[in-house]
Amino acid sequence: MLPGLNIKGTGRKPGPALLFSELLLAYHEARRHKRKSTGAREFECNQESELAQLTLAIVEQRYTLSPETCFLVHQPVKREIFAAHFRDRVVHHWIFNRINSILEPHFIHDCYSCRTNKGTLFGIRRLEGFLKSCTHNHTQTAWFLKLDVSGFFMAMNRQFLWDILMRHLLRSPQVFTDGLLEPVLRTIVFHDPTQGCLMHADRCGWHDLPANKSLFHSAPGCGLPIGNLTSQLFANVYLNELDQYIKRELKVRYYGRYVDDMVFVHSDKSFLTALVPLVRSYLRDHLGLELHPKKIYLQPVEHGVPFLGVFILPYRTYPGRRVVANFRLALRNHAPVQVLESYLGMFGHHDAMRVTHKPS
Repeated sequence: MLPGLNIKGTGRKPGPALLFSELLLAYHEARRHKRKSTGAREFECNQESELAQLTLAIVEQRYTLSPETCFLVHQPVKREIFAAHFRDRVVHHWIFNRINSILEPHFIHDCYSCRTNKGTLFGIRRLEGFLKSCTHNHTQTAWFLKLDVSGFFMAMNRQFLWDILMRHLLRSPQVFTDGLLEPVLRTIVFHDPTQGCLMHADRCGWHDLPANKSLFHSAPGCGLPIGNLTSQLFANVYLNELDQYIKRELKVRYYGRYVDDMVFVHSDKSFLTALVPLVRSYLRDHLGLELHPKKIYLQPVEHGVPFLGVFILPYRTYPGRRVVANFRLALRNHAPVQVLESYLGMFGHHDAMRVTHKPS
């Protein structure tokens, strides 16, 4: 145990003791499915000492982020990844545990990402319900509109994000009473991951990556790393402004969003057509974002609706082509059993008999 830290909370320092217990919980959440990683193993070897040092750093307001590791992934699409140090992942979970219950009531029901008891399958089932309801059990014609934000995580303005966060969190001022959260939260929000990052890929690999897909090309004061838990939560906070506009002012009944993928369903094509410039203007004027000009899809629902890795048709839902192609590639490359089981588990929720019985 480090000097000055009473982790058992008996007597003099309940603040640090409570923080230690919160960080311990965050550590167990952060290591879930990550125990084989080098960072998690190193942290686990000195678990109590690491957590005690982290507690003191937060209490004494000298917590800083370690350099992130930057690399590229190529499946399912080429993407830039900034991986946080495991110690910082623990802090991300601590922040999430402190503020998520305050933010959660502000989100609309049909915001699906990074939320308890929601996720991709929930979003798919909700969209299936939208289609069935809007078409009166597939007996009438309806239309769907899909929209996407261009380079969303790279374009998020950190000051805008901070202002939105504070507007919500200051309604529950007790979250700041111990003085521990605000400095750490500010550090996370305003952190530029490109500064001092550790490159684990040759920079020539970035040549064919679009500029709006890389934090190295983000405007000053903009951009969050995609993979962090806090970034996923902050994405919901940021686009909740748009969600409220769509639901409260535009009065769209059948609308859902997963991160920045938006889907609308309506019986009137002209209604959806009119939504596009309204959403574009709101994103640009209020959030500093742009609609992706090449990812605006407006089609009859009977042609099929692609969303969250599936293709939804009346009375049936198939895995998407990219998902099936990746599954077959994993088979050919003799991927670990856990990877194949995850695909099969997902296929079990959809009409995938032909995929699982004729995978090649």
